[in-house]
Amino acid sequence: MRAAPRTGGTARGPKRSGLRTLAQGRPKVFRHVCWLILVTHIASAGDIDPAQLDFAHGIAFFADLKYPAGFTHLDYLNPDAPKGGQLNEASQAAFDTFAPLPEGGTSPPAGFWFYADTLLIRSGDEVSAFYGRLADGIAVTDDRMAIVFRIHPDARWRDGVPVTAKDVKYTFETRLAQLQGRTYFGFIRSLAAIDDRHAVIHLNHPLTLNHIIMVQFTSILPEHYWRDRNPHEPTLTPPLSSGPYEIAAFEQGRYIVYRRDPDYWGRDLPVNKGRYNFDTVRYEIYRDATVTREAFRKGLVDIWTEGDIRYWHNGYDTPAFEKGWIRKIRRHFGIEVGVRSSIALNNRLPRFRDRRVRQALTLAMDFEWQNRTLHAGHHNRAHSYWPDTILAATGMPSDDELELLRPFADSLPDELFRRPFRFEEPASPAAHRSNMVAARNLLEKAGWRISEGTLRNAAGDAFEIEFLSRNAADARVLLPYFQQLAQLGIRGSVRLAETSQYINRIRTLDFDAVLKNQDILMPPVIELRATYHSETAGVPLSRNTAGIAHPALDFLIDKAERATTLDEIVAACRALDRVLLWQYYQIPLYAVDLRRTVHWDRFGRPAVEGTYWPAFPDGWWYDPERAARIER
Repeated sequence: MRAAPRTGGTARGPKRSGLRTLAQGRPKVFRHVCWLILVTHIASAGDIDPAQLDFAHGIAFFADLKYPAGFTHLDYLNPDAPKGGQLNEASQAAFDTFAPLPEGGTSPPAGFWFYADTLLIRSGDEVSAFYGRLADGIAVTDDRMAIVFRIHPDARWRDGVPVTAKDVKYTFETRLAQLQGRTYFGFIRSLAAIDDRHAVIHLNHPLTLNHIIMVQFTSILPEHYWRDRNPHEPTLTPPLSSGPYEIAAFEQGRYIVYRRDPDYWGRDLPVNKGRYNFDTVRYEIYRDATVTREAFRKGLVDIWTEGDIRYWHNGYDTPAFEKGWIRKIRRHFGIEVGVRSSIALNNRLPRFRDRRVRQALTLAMDFEWQNRTLHAGHHNRAHSYWPDTILAATGMPSDDELELLRPFADSLPDELFRRPFRFEEPASPAAHRSNMVAARNLLEKAGWRISEGTLRNAAGDAFEIEFLSRNAADARVLLPYFQQLAQLGIRGSVRLAETSQYINRIRTLDFDAVLKNQDILMPPVIELRATYHSETAGVPLSRNTAGIAHPALDFLIDKAERATTLDEIVAACRALDRVLLWQYYQIPLYAVDLRRTVHWDRFGRPAVEGTYWPAFPDGWWYDPERAARIER
C-alpha cells in the first residue's frame, strides 16, 4: 500500500512482469498486479484528527491513479459538450415508489440514479480507480481498518442545506438496518461523524476493493429530510436530493421526466465536466419489447438496446436506416462479464436437491442446436460463471486452488479434482442421444423412473418443471428444451406472469425455475455474497434466486472478499467457479457479449469511450443540426 505524495500527485508503486488481463483478448485491465491504495495514511482507526490528515483526491487498486490531483476532466468525456435538448428512453419496468431504499419488491423508476449523488465516482477508463464526488478527499488508516471521507465544502441538498458527515453516517446506518443491506454492507463495524465535513467508516476487516465499490454505489441521503420519514415506505412524493436532475413530471405506469438542475452544486467538478448534457430525460414505460421496438421505429424512443439477435439483423431495415438516420453500434463494457442467460433452478425444492438430477437436466439442454437454429450461431456457450476472464476455471485446479478446496473434498464431486469442467456440446443428433442416455441413467440412480411415459419418484409424484417468466420471448428458448425433457418423461411449461405477480412469486420462493441474467461487474467480489452465499439462499428477492448454498462456497466467498492481492482473488474465484459448475446448481447458457444498440442519429458523443464503462447517457449530448436533418 502506497501513500499519495503531499503535493497531490499520484504514487508510483512497484511493477511486476507476467501481466495477465481480466478479459482475455480484450484491452488489458491490470497493468500492475500489486495492491495499491493511493491515499494518505493515518496511524489507526481509533485516533483520528482531521487536522492531521493529508487527503488524496482518489483511490485505486492494482494500478496507479490515471488522473493526478487538479485534473480538469475525464478523457472519455467532452468538457465542451453543449447543453440542451431531450433524450427519450424506454423502460420495461413500471415504478411504484420514489423511496430511496424500497423493500418488499417495490422498484424505483428508471433513471433514478440521475437524481442522487455518491461519495465517489468510478472511472470509466480505469479498472479499479475512484475519484471524489460528494467527497473531495479520502484518507485510510495504516492498518486499513478505517476510511475517512472529507465532504466537499460546496455540496448542497436542493433545499440549500449543506451535505454533512451526519448524512453519510445516517445513510450507511440505514442500509445496515436492512436485511439485504447487511449482506452488502456487513463489512462496516461502525460509523462516526467526526465533524460536519469528516465521516469515518470503521471496518470489520482490512479495506478491500469490495468495500470501495459498495461505497461508490451508495447514494447519500439527507438526514434532516428523512429524520421524520421512512426511506423504505412506498411514496410517490419526489424526495429531497442533491443530484444533477430533479423529477419534473411523471405518471405512474406511463412515464417519468427528469429535468437538469442548472444550479446543481457539482456541475463544475472535474469528474462531472461533460456529463448531464440533456435538459430533460424522459423514460416512457413499455411493458413489451415488441411495442418498444415499434415505438423506436416511429421515433418515439431515441435509443434501444436490442437483446434479440433476430431483430438486430432484420428488424431495423427501414427507410430511416437507409438514409442514415438510424445508427447501429456495438459496444463492449469491459467491466461487465458473466452469463447473459442461464436457467436458475430452485434448489430449495426437494426434486432439485440431488446433484444427479441437476446434472441430468443440464445434459438434456442441446445448446448448440438452439444456438444454430434460433440465434444463427451468434452466441458463445458459457463454460464458466465469468467466461473469457482470468477468473474462469480452466484446466486442472492450481496448487493455490487445491489448498482452498481440499478441506471440502468430502462434500464435493471427485471429478472436480480429477478433470477440467466443460459442458457436453453434441456436434450431431447421435451425440446428443448419448447425453440423453446419460441423463436417463442419472435420473434412475436418483430414484426417478418412467411409468406410462411420465417420470415419477418412489412416491408416484410426476416430475414437472414450470418456468416462471414475465417475458413472452422466453418461450422461444424454452420450448425446444421442453421437447428434450419430454423424452426423459418430464413435463415442462411456461407460466407468463405480470411484473407484480412475478415479483411476488419470486419473493415467496414459489417457482420451479426461471431464465435469469447472471452478468456481473468485474472483479466480481461485490456480488458474490449476494448471489452465491448460503446466508442469502433464503432471503426474498436476493440475487441468489437459485437458493445456492454450500460451505465451500461460503468459505471461498470470504476469501475473495478479503483478498489483498490479485493472485488471491484469482485463486478464490477460480475455485468458486469450479464448485458452482460441478454442483450444477444452474444451467449457464450464453456468455455476456457486445451490447447491440440502435439509436436515432440526433446526438453527439465523445470521440473516445471509456474502456470499461462507456459514458451513456450522461456523456452524450443533443445535436440540433443532426436532429433537424431527420425532422425535415
